[in-house]
Amino acid sequence: MLLEVKDIVLNYGKIEALHGLSLEVGEGEVVSLIGANGAGKTSTMRAISGVRGVSSGQISFNGENVTNLRADQRMRKGLVLAPEGRGVFPGMTVVENLEMGAYTRRDRAAILSDFERVFELFPRLSERKKQVAGTMSGGEQQMLSIGRALMSRPKLLLLDEPSMGLAPMLIQQIFSIIREIAQQGTTILVVEQNAKQALTLADRAYVLETGNIVKTGKGSDLLTDTSIREAYLGVA
Repeated sequence: MLLEVKDIVLNYGKIEALHGLSLEVGEGEVVSLIGANGAGKTSTMRAISGVRGVSSGQISFNGENVTNLRADQRMRKGLVLAPEGRGVFPGMTVVENLEMGAYTRRDRAAILSDFERVFELFPRLSERKKQVAGTMSGGEQQMLSIGRALMSRPKLLLLDEPSMGLAPMLIQQIFSIIREIAQQGTTILVVEQNAKQALTLADRAYVLETGNIVKTGKGSDLLTDTSIREAYLGVA
């Protein structure tokens, strides 16, 4: 397995947000994590990426125990997060934001090649290379956030709520691009409140409720699961 998360517990002060959560992602997979607001989805991504330390449990990446590594050390190993709320650098241009994604790299020719890849995936960014990120629309900032993550050459791309706050047509576009990124060979773990999009995209999926995994299966199977349809898709 590329990523193995075993029995992690995460606390915010006295509040336990994750209660011994376990999941795994195999190389080449697209895995989705769905759940309602407050289920612990973003906490899970913070724990995996190293943004937030865990109280107990273990996180292994590419066969190595990374539980005690800082977020930047995990990123250098290929565990890269496109965070909830986009997190672009608002005062920097599109190109400068993308350069920040590659700041740990020294392979200049490959970096230039990755710029081209990002601009092919996101033509809108190519049209706005010199635009300051803070003046862009929410959808454009989301594209930039994912593009910046790709500039780190991730072995595993963590996407936290990529459709948050976007219009339905843009959501379709973002998920279409995520599917293309996966087809190009990048392994993806996506946390998403839009359950239908997440399950349609996923090879496998986990359902999270109040800090616990309550169900797992193929994305296609969960899409037709009556309890999932009622709880997350609004249909019986």
